[in-house]
Amino acid sequence: MKHQISLGRRLLGLTIDWLMCYVIALGFLGDISWTLVIFFAETFLLTAFGGATAGHRAIRVKVVNFQTGANPTLIQSFIRTVLLCLVVTAITYDENGRGIHERLSGTKLFEIRKTTV
Repeated sequence: MKHQISLGRRLLGLTIDWLMCYVIALGFLGDISWTLVIFFAETFLLTAFGGATAGHRAIRVKVVNFQTGANPTLIQSFIRTVLLCLVVTAITYDENGRGIHERLSGTKLFEIRKTTV
C-alpha cells in the first residue's frame, strides 16, 4: 500500500520542528544540548492540544486517532512522542504506511486539504 503521507514530507516536517527547537535552544539557552528536550516538549504539547506541530502545519498534515479520526489523547501523544524521539520507530513503516511510532500509539498522519473558495 502506498504511504498516504510521503517520507519526504514527513522528513520535511520533522526537519522544520528540529531546526525550530535547535534555534530556541541556542538563542534562549545558549546550549544546543537542550534541543531534544525542547523538541520533546514541543511535539508532545502541540500534538496533544492542537493535533499538529509547527512542522506538521507547514506541510499541511495533522495527527489523528487511527480508529476515530479525532484528535489524539494525551496518552497517545505521549507514546507517539517518546517513540518518535527514538528515531528508529519513525523510519520503520507498516503495511498501512504508518510509522511504528504511529502504530504503537494508535495514531496516523492525516492530510489537511486546501479549501477552495
